[in-house]
Amino acid sequence: MTTENQRFTRGLAKLKEIDGEAGERVIDALKDIAPDLARYTIEFPFGDIYQRPGLDLRSREIATVAALTALGTAQPQLKVHIHGALNVGCTRTEIVEVIIQMAIYAGFPAALNGMFAAKEVFGEREAGGISDKP
Repeated sequence: MTTENQRFTRGLAKLKEIDGEAGERVIDALKDIAPDLARYTIEFPFGDIYQRPGLDLRSREIATVAALTALGTAQPQLKVHIHGALNVGCTRTEIVEVIIQMAIYAGFPAALNGMFAAKEVFGEREAGGISDKP
């Protein structure tokens, strides 16, 4: 049986693998107001779900970008996961296409908001010297 400490340790390692500093900033921002929420955010999604076999990290991040785009109300989280998708090998083209696909299922406003989030992330990465272009 996995202990909470093991879940946290596994989850933190997976969070760093996917999101690098962006994910850590989210967790750090919660520590003073809701440390339990910060811990849950590491243990359940990253310590449990992202550890499951059956999907690789690229597939998980594509699904996450699609879901967050479809929600239309999670721009900060969407940006973190666009960074994460790029970090685990997704291309800008794949991210753009996933967001366009969401126009069908979530509507144009959600897709437009998602695309503007992607544009912002791409710009941040270029400004930081990170080249994601093929």
